Amino acid sequence: MKARAFWIVFAVGVLTVAGLSGAVGMSVGDAVHIAAIAGGTSFGVFGLGSLMLFALRRRSVTTQATAVALTTVAAFGAGAVAAADAMFLSGHDLRMLFVILAAAGTVGLLASMTLGRRAAEASQSLADVTRRIGDGEPAAPAERPSPAEFSRLAEELEAMSHRLDDAHRKERALEASRRELVAWVSHDLRTPLAGIGAMVEALEDGVVSDPSTVATYYANLRVETDRLAGLVDDLFELSVIQAGALSLHLEQASLSELVSDALATASVVARAKGVRLEGRMNGEASPFPLSTLEITRVLRNLLHNAIRHTPSDGTVWVETGVDAERAYVAVADQCGGIPDQDLDRVFDLAFRGAEARTPSSAERGGLGLAIVRGIVEAHHGEVSVRNEGQGCRFVVRLPMDTVTA
Repeated sequence: MKARAFWIVFAVGVLTVAGLSGAVGMSVGDAVHIAAIAGGTSFGVFGLGSLMLFALRRRSVTTQATAVALTTVAAFGAGAVAAADAMFLSGHDLRMLFVILAAAGTVGLLASMTLGRRAAEASQSLADVTRRIGDGEPAAPAERPSPAEFSRLAEELEAMSHRLDDAHRKERALEASRRELVAWVSHDLRTPLAGIGAMVEALEDGVVSDPSTVATYYANLRVETDRLAGLVDDLFELSVIQAGALSLHLEQASLSELVSDALATASVVARAKGVRLEGRMNGEASPFPLSTLEITRVLRNLLHNAIRHTPSDGTVWVETGVDAERAYVAVADQCGGIPDQDLDRVFDLAFRGAEARTPSSAERGGLGLAIVRGIVEAHHGEVSVRNEGQGCRFVVRLPMDTVTA
């Protein structure tokens, strides 16, 4: 763009010289001769001015603007004087030309100094805005530099500062979640490992020998091993989600069929605890692109979470349907509700309420609901929770148009 502007100015200047020389009846040869003298002299002064600007490159904006104006006036004056001398003007006319150039040059220098001072003030204002942003203070609109370019730069700096603050807050929150995750996972690993170690040691030492007790120990070993395998699977799934590497294999699927299958699978766990499962369909969504494996995991986590926290003889309600052009699944339990201060943190990594801190009610390190949110958001959907009745209600909403993995 700079080179283009240079050649545009050059072309306009040549056309102007040609037009003016024709208007005053000057021959082409005389016009070229005078233009060459004036232009060559001005170009020489311009070269000297460029060297001066290079020497002043670290000085203030006012000083550099003054140098630019001085170079411009000097180049114009030198070219005019050289051309006048070549035209053999009288001494009186030449002296008059000097007076004119001196007056015009003085005004030009004063104007450049004024404009340079304004540019310097704007530059200082920009520096103040940058300092305030660097100190974590918002820049007031009145402090924005007046030139449009500096003002836009200040706005970009302020927006960048807000983005950095948001990134730092997210990084601190993520680091806190990771520390909490390590603490919970360490606890949940330690408990089954301690049980496995004790049972293996008892079997090795022959402390238990009757077949029924040995069979019980082996069954317990299998249960604890499954707990550890489940925890490892959850950790792997969560690490893939947090790394943004979750790959969705989308296919046309019916959400109501997936819900029905999940209810059939969870009914075994529900019967064992004495919890009733009830389902209802509120309008059926036509098949739409889903990752059936991942959505099945979402449903399983929500159902197992609801069953785990619902007392015996309680009921878990599941509803699926279409709402505002989005398919949804709602799972309501009778857990007694979630404290209001914890509602916004239910889906956070490794978060568990105070009532879930015992091994019997532990939720695999608090990873299940974090995995639910990650999978739902990967489908461009949303998951929410609110207290309702004697418990809480989790709702997953999924767009029925095509999503990308």
